Order: sequence, then C-alpha cells, then structure tokens
Amino acid sequence: MKSRIRLLTVIAFCLGATWLIAQVAAKKGGLEARLAMALKLYPDSDADKNGTLSVDEALKYLEAHPELKALLAAKSNKGSANTSTPGEFTTPASAGLPPGPRVFVCAHSFMIFTASMLPKMAEAAGIGYQDAGRQMIGGSRTLQHWEVEDDKNLAKTALREGSVDVLTLSPHMILPDEGIDNFTKLGLEKNPKLRVLVQASWPAKDGNLTGEFHNAMRNDATVESLTKLREMQREQWNTQLEAQVTALNTAVGKEAVHIIPVGDAVFALRERVIEGKAPGITKQADLFKDDLGHPMPALSVLVTYCHFAAIYQRSPVGLPVPAALKDAPQATELNALLQQLAWDAVTHDPMSGVKVEAAKPSA
Repeated sequence: MKSRIRLLTVIAFCLGATWLIAQVAAKKGGLEARLAMALKLYPDSDADKNGTLSVDEALKYLEAHPELKALLAAKSNKGSANTSTPGEFTTPASAGLPPGPRVFVCAHSFMIFTASMLPKMAEAAGIGYQDAGRQMIGGSRTLQHWEVEDDKNLAKTALREGSVDVLTLSPHMILPDEGIDNFTKLGLEKNPKLRVLVQASWPAKDGNLTGEFHNAMRNDATVESLTKLREMQREQWNTQLEAQVTALNTAVGKEAVHIIPVGDAVFALRERVIEGKAPGITKQADLFKDDLGHPMPALSVLVTYCHFAAIYQRSPVGLPVPAALKDAPQATELNALLQQLAWDAVTHDPMSGVKVEAAKPSA
C-alpha cells in the first residue's frame, strides 16, 4: 500500500488532475520526467510494456486502484477558491429587462471568463442577467470546488439558499468527477427546477501532455489531424462525461444535467481557420494565448456564445459584436461565424438539452 501511495504522489504532482498543474509541469521535460519517475518506481503501470508511461496509462492505473483514486482527490484539493459577490456581474441595464435565470458560474480558467461576458450578451438579447455568483479555482476538478471549506464555499452557500436556477461547471481530466453529482443533488434539494450545465472543454496542449508542445505547433494541424484529435477526445473523455451525466440524471429522476459542447465548437472554428473561412483569423495559434490553450478573445466569445445558447435555450445569432471583438479585423463577419458555430454545436449535441424547434431567435 505504501508503494502505491508513493506512485499516486508522483502521478498527482505530474498530472494533478488539473490544467494548472499541467501548466506548471509544461516546461521541457517536466511532465515527461515525472512520468518516467513513476515508471521507474512502478513498472507494472506500463500497460503496453513499451518502456514509456503515458498519461492515459497513468490514469488507467489509478482507475484500477480505487483507493489511490480517492487519495488523489485529497491530494488535488489544494486550490483556494476565488469568489465574487452575488450580483457583482449584473449591470444596471438588466434592471429594466425581463429577468432570466439566476446563473452561478463554478469554473476553472477555461471557463471562468463566461461569468463576465454573459451579462452583456443576455442584455443584448433583451434578457435581464441575474448573477448568482461565481467561484474559480485554476485548473480544478469540480470535486475541488465541492471540497472547499463551507465558510468559503460560495457555490454551496448559494445552492443551499435556493438562489441558483442554472449552475455551470467545468470538470477536468479525471472522470467521473464526484463534484458534479454532489453539487447537483445539493442544488435540487432547494430548487427542484435547477439546471446544471457541464462544459465539455477542448483538449489542453492539443492532447500532447507528455511531449514538447508550443502554441505555434497548432498551425500545423490539418482538418484530418483535427478530426483524429476530436475522435480521441471523444473516446477518452467525452464518452465518460456523457456516461456520468446520464447516470446522474437517472439517479435524480429527471433531465437536470446537460452538457455544453464547447470543444466541438472550438474544433469547428479551427477547421474554418484552416479552410480560410474565419474572417480576420489566418492562424490557429491566434486563437490561443499560450501553449496550454487558454483562449484569446475570439475563442472566449465562441465559448460564451455556447453557454448563452445552453443557458437561455435560444440562438445567439444576430447579437451585436461584443466588446471583446470590437477591435478585431472583420469583427462583424467573425462575430456572425462564432454565433453560428456555437449554435450548431449546441443544437447538434443531444445532451445539451437545446432543441432547435423550441428555441426562440435572439433579439
């Protein structure tokens, strides 16, 4: 048992179940060296016996040892929550509009920006944005948010008060993520009409977590290679998320939890860039601000349009150019493309809960 705990510690610090830890380890040789250390100590983790321990093998090894997975969750609970005051992102313009659902954003850095972009989008659509609060832990699993101390856990407090109608969550690499289940069940106790929307993100570092990767390398991706990456993401991660959401909905006896397929929208935009059909964007690397994959404004807007569509169950097509894009080349044309890609992604995913025939057009 002691040897397995040592392995868990090695993997926890090289993978950490978080993009934040992956970012820290992204220096050349960082992640590779830690995986090599784990392999040296515990050669049985090398499933294909090729002499190299991959991230997938490390995660599967943990999956095969539930006691280690539980300890990993404890090891991962190191982030401190950055919270806001409920109503902080509600602007005065919302006061004169029909109120929309009360939205709480519980996120890592691949999603937290939606909390500040959504209010203006909602208002532009004639909806009064109601901010129930936000909670952010960089590179976090949803479970880490759940395990924040109660006196500092704004997400738990808001749900216990029944002051949330829509809760958005962003899980990380390791699934199932018990935090999704915990928040859903807690929220439904006080608000049976609560909707939980879980973001299916795009892969960090284009899935190259064990090798050298730089943002500029994204420019080499072809439509064919993106298709393979998309399939890999679906096989290794999306299907697990879908299985968890399906089981959770069965457990609570209703379709309370849905998926926001932002990863699909991101892949679609990158394909448009390759084809020369993304107004004002000529390189895929221009969509990302770093090697890990944090979004530049165009990508942030695309992701937020996906959230808009899922939260309000209506198309973002026709909304004005947001402030984040106002200085972009061909901003109007680019904005229209982002809106359509977001709407297509959300309406083509049956687990988003959004149906075209039921959705109202935007103002």
